[in-house]
Amino acid sequence: MMKSKRHLFPKKVLVISLLLFLASISFSFGQGDDDVTECPYFNVSSPDSTGVAFALLSTDIDATISGVIANVVVEQTYFNSGESEIDATYVFPMSTNAAVYSMEMIINDRTVKAVIKRKDEAQTIFENADSVGLTAALLEQNRPNVFQMSLANINSGDSLKVRMVYTELLVPNNGVYQFVFPNIVGPRYTTNGEPWVNQSIADSLSVSQTALNIHLKINAGMPVQANCQSHNVVFDYVGNSTETTLNTSPGDDFIVDYSLHRNQIETGLLLYEGEEENFFLSMIQPAKPDVPFDSPQREYIFIMDVSGSMSGAPLETSKQLISNLLADLNTQDKFNILFFAGGSTVLSENSLAVTNENIDMALDMINNQNGGGGTQLLPAMEQALGMGGTAGYSRTFVILTDGYVTVEKEAYDLIRENLNEANFFSFGIGGSVNRFIIEGIAYVGEGEAFIVTGAVDADAMATTFKEYIEKPVLTNIETTFEGIDVYDVEPLTIPDVFAERPIIVYGKYNGPAEGSISIEGDYADGVVSSSLNFADYTANVDENIALKYLWARKRIKLMSDYGIASNEMDTVSIEEEITQLGLKYSLVTKYTSFVAVDSNAVTGTDNSGDPVIGDEDDFSGGFSSLDELSASDTKREIISVLGSPTNAEGLLRLSLANLTLAESQDLSIQITNIDGQILTNYNLDSINPDDMLTIPLEQLPVGIYFVSIVSKSKVLDTAKFVIQY
Repeated sequence: MMKSKRHLFPKKVLVISLLLFLASISFSFGQGDDDVTECPYFNVSSPDSTGVAFALLSTDIDATISGVIANVVVEQTYFNSGESEIDATYVFPMSTNAAVYSMEMIINDRTVKAVIKRKDEAQTIFENADSVGLTAALLEQNRPNVFQMSLANINSGDSLKVRMVYTELLVPNNGVYQFVFPNIVGPRYTTNGEPWVNQSIADSLSVSQTALNIHLKINAGMPVQANCQSHNVVFDYVGNSTETTLNTSPGDDFIVDYSLHRNQIETGLLLYEGEEENFFLSMIQPAKPDVPFDSPQREYIFIMDVSGSMSGAPLETSKQLISNLLADLNTQDKFNILFFAGGSTVLSENSLAVTNENIDMALDMINNQNGGGGTQLLPAMEQALGMGGTAGYSRTFVILTDGYVTVEKEAYDLIRENLNEANFFSFGIGGSVNRFIIEGIAYVGEGEAFIVTGAVDADAMATTFKEYIEKPVLTNIETTFEGIDVYDVEPLTIPDVFAERPIIVYGKYNGPAEGSISIEGDYADGVVSSSLNFADYTANVDENIALKYLWARKRIKLMSDYGIASNEMDTVSIEEEITQLGLKYSLVTKYTSFVAVDSNAVTGTDNSGDPVIGDEDDFSGGFSSLDELSASDTKREIISVLGSPTNAEGLLRLSLANLTLAESQDLSIQITNIDGQILTNYNLDSINPDDMLTIPLEQLPVGIYFVSIVSKSKVLDTAKFVIQY
């Protein structure tokens, strides 16, 4: 039923932070560290001061990997079981490489497809819908791996689903592909007061009151072997495919590694030919000759996070890892260690030679570190860069942190301004790290990123790091196209490659898919090259449509995530170029958002077919018909749920009223789940108006359900109830 105009004056707001993830875990920070958020959260507001009870019941993930492309459907189910209408804001994590290209809102039985708009325009549409009492959803990006869902006007008893779809490219390291679905937005140390970071803690819900359900299927095209390193799951193998299901509560990131037959790495071309543009994605792994590679003398500066968020297992993992890294240094190398939290301390004024005495001194200092204080990463990096290098040594910075900061862009700028000073390698420590900054440090620093989820990984990661740093796969890489008209190619330049993985080049092409792409680079004292012919591959319109989203996300990643312009000579600002890409390819970016408003709010469509919501010049004046439509709604309330059923009780109590004598014959009670599946059906020979009924629930699981009173010809009325512990 549509609601009349209201909320035209500022609301009296009750704010309740519903801490859904890791509510029982507290992080220890030093005194004065006020700008810290504990975990992902809801901020719930209501014009009433009582009767607020709102929850995210479940997050359902349906992920399909075809070849090297993952397509992921994320469905969040919310329910307002309280007595008050509410607005809510929910901050949640996302893959750093995700191209979010679709969203829709299902409010009760109505589906509303979201539209992509400029961020400020989407915000205005959302606020205007909120002001007149219409249900709406707004999806925004706070960071490339941190998204925010805002919900408006969720009525008492309403269920709301928000379905998002994203795609991402999976690039293997040493023959191993990895799919990650992040669960946690870790605690952020901030000094600039970003709104999404801050929250008040007034109430909490236990983790058991929200569910995380994941279904993953891998279609490999050849024999595949999968392993989940984060959770205990079972894989079912059928032919060249495998799948698994996980039903749990939010916690550590869901991480699945998989490899193809004999650790093969996908190479080749993917082609998509659209109505207006043609896209290609090339994956080339140049063969490395079996010749010796002499590693230069290196100076390692280890920058170790010992802040409060690293307390406990993460810090112990970091200690073990750096101990292993020190043990692997060559005798001709030099090293130093800088420990940082709110302040910083350094092992030595100048880098030390790799001797047993110096290693022992470093280990003593490492083992005496205790987590505490804020996470002042930028000052630590500036201090390390200011220490100066050793003449004749190749300099390498190794940063060990969980990345729980909000200075990603500042860190990237600092690294890019000092690329001539060192390569930057990053180690993300813990099960739910801020992958945006861990991957970004390595990307802009022309190094590699490693994720160390626990102490068990420390030995292997240290060995892998030594192999990478001493034997780079390829340097001075160049891309050449012949016989094909390509444009908008990304990336413009390819940094040195350390890991055994294909080199990825995206782009568009005109005309027929003919000609070739070649990759050439230096290894040891020789040159290595490989080529692919476009004519050997066929454009697949259905399966490869993701290429246009992946291409756009790649270009946005360089500009938005890392501040690297796609064309230094372009007169269009980076902000406007990102905005245009988001609008053209229907992607959520820093400057574009998805917005959905209940279909009752739509008064028409504009020239492009997008919904129009009232008068943009005077929004409140554009809804004079809403009151009339609301007043004309004469639906009778027949069935009511009495009390809140529980699993233990197993009974649903109902009250019936407003039935006519004719309607009171040949009735039945139906119970359906949120997906519309009929679970039970009870025939009633006849009932008297104002009857009260008790229906056995037969131990239904926790969730949202609907109970309907049904005649022979139609559903007379439906009520909603929720089962929870």
